[in-house]
Amino acid sequence: MTDAPESLILRYLRQIDQKVDRLAEDVHDLKVRMTSVEENLAGVQRRIDRVEARLDRIERRLDLADASA
Repeated sequence: MTDAPESLILRYLRQIDQKVDRLAEDVHDLKVRMTSVEENLAGVQRRIDRVEARLDRIERRLDLADASA
């Protein structure tokens, strides 16, 4: 008689363990994807910085920007 409740508890614990394993895999996948997004965003920021620097240089050459800037 004591085997049935123990077996039921073990079954639930195994199900919980499987769900936790799936969640851990999902979190790992999300971390990998988030790292990729952060790297791509950093690349976009570098490109924007270069465009801003080029625009500043063009404005100075055309005397469109203040000399103090």
